Amino acid sequence: MDKSFFGRDAVAVAADLMGMRLLIDGVGGIIVETEAYRQDDEASHSFRGPTPANAAMFGEPATAYVYRSYGLHWCFNLVCEPGSAVLIRALEPTHGLGVMAERRAGVVLRRLCAGPGNLCRALGITGGMNGLPVLSPPFSLELPAQVCVAMSGGRIGISKAAHRPWRFAMPGSAYLSKPI
Repeated sequence: MDKSFFGRDAVAVAADLMGMRLLIDGVGGIIVETEAYRQDDEASHSFRGPTPANAAMFGEPATAYVYRSYGLHWCFNLVCEPGSAVLIRALEPTHGLGVMAERRAGVVLRRLCAGPGNLCRALGITGGMNGLPVLSPPFSLELPAQVCVAMSGGRIGISKAAHRPWRFAMPGSAYLSKPI
């Protein structure tokens, strides 16, 4: 995998990320849910152009864009074409389960990485990772053994352009933040 995978339309990248293994310092799992955001998308942080807060979205493809949602939760995105990114919404936990369980004390396995904020907490993702290349440590991304065909539906947790079918999910996964 190289930058060319990410240097494409965010909607295509969001669908193609299904089934990939994402690890942060050896902790993580299989991507089962994503959402795409383009620069011409009124729900995107990049819609009004570059700012210091969204600068990573205008950086190189395969860069991490990490921001705080509502001042509470970190959200992890993978930058695609300039001004676009894919939000990683959920993983099926497979690696570092003990570490994730400590970070998310009392949470059942199915919910460890369900939802962007929960995923970041479980994987130890913080704002200090904003702007880092995701094809280098501490990140590890591996292609799936076989191509996964994703389901798509409207995005969630936003008030603008939620109807766009740019949320992708692994069919039959028990680890989604919400069913499609």
